[in-house]
Amino acid sequence: MNELYSRCLALLLEGEDIVIATIIRQEGSAPRGAGTKMLIRRSGAVYGTIGGGILEGRVIQLAQEVFADCCSVTEEFVLTAENVESLGMICGGNAEVFIDLVLSSDPANLELYRCLAELEDKPHKSFLVSRIITGPKSRGLLQQSLIIDDKMIGLQLTDQEKRLALRFGSGHNSTLAVWEGIRYLIEPLSLSASVYIFGAGHVSMQLVKLASMVGFKTIVLDDRAEFASKERFPDADEVIVLDSFIDCMQNLNISRSSYLIIVTRGHRFDYIVLAEALKTEACYIGMIGSRHKRDAIYEKLRLDGVTDEELFRVYSPIGLPINAETPEEIAVSIVAELIQIRAEQGWY
Repeated sequence: MNELYSRCLALLLEGEDIVIATIIRQEGSAPRGAGTKMLIRRSGAVYGTIGGGILEGRVIQLAQEVFADCCSVTEEFVLTAENVESLGMICGGNAEVFIDLVLSSDPANLELYRCLAELEDKPHKSFLVSRIITGPKSRGLLQQSLIIDDKMIGLQLTDQEKRLALRFGSGHNSTLAVWEGIRYLIEPLSLSASVYIFGAGHVSMQLVKLASMVGFKTIVLDDRAEFASKERFPDADEVIVLDSFIDCMQNLNISRSSYLIIVTRGHRFDYIVLAEALKTEACYIGMIGSRHKRDAIYEKLRLDGVTDEELFRVYSPIGLPINAETPEEIAVSIVAELIQIRAEQGWY
């Protein structure tokens, strides 16, 4: 999502007005959930997707009307079994989309989208509140408020609106709330989920490709410069050559939105890295290898004073049980597990 906000900010800074289409309500098996966004330009070019098909095409049409009238609109799509095929989609269900004009001439929009684009650097969880007002009343109206701790950026909510936002913003999922006849979409936001991969072997190469595709920030670490290189990992956000795996996490920004994957060469440094990993607050610690190898490392850690409760945090053998054998298959099983944990944690 940060990439979409970064793209929005770049266009606003260039003086280009944009439209943001957001799914505010979703029922049944509609293709994307509440909070899913798409950027639309006057040219008709888009960034992101809210599900594709004729639904998306209709929203792009409506965006041109929003540009022309300077008024935000909502549109409801009923994707029943009878009409889903005619819509060019494979999913049914219902969806409502909020199509909102964002003016580059409003300094508050620039500040809001700058903060949204840089959100991964913020230390605290936050949430975005969109006040759903359409028609002539919405002309030139700032509709979004980013709340980080007690600070509001963009739309300045009333005390009552803020209390409503705080009440519904504590969950993991986007919520559509109503107060005094006005609807509000409340979207929990958080730090960008970062995957730290300790070891730069064949499995790691596939892991970076897949994890990047599904929205994780990827960092590869190894003590071999010939393996830990940008040429070998072009899709990685960062590649770090370590002096040693000892104290390998000392200078890393590991938080509760971090995922640690231990795949060192020949398992030689798995014990060292796992011992360090258990000292962090990472939401996920996964270690590759057989149960026999895992149990031997666990026993050594117990002798060092590590408790069974601490070891219970570790996902090992790593990945979902799909009988994976090749590096590509193993990477699929691991990334599937990351997606599952991310959904449970609500850190998007």
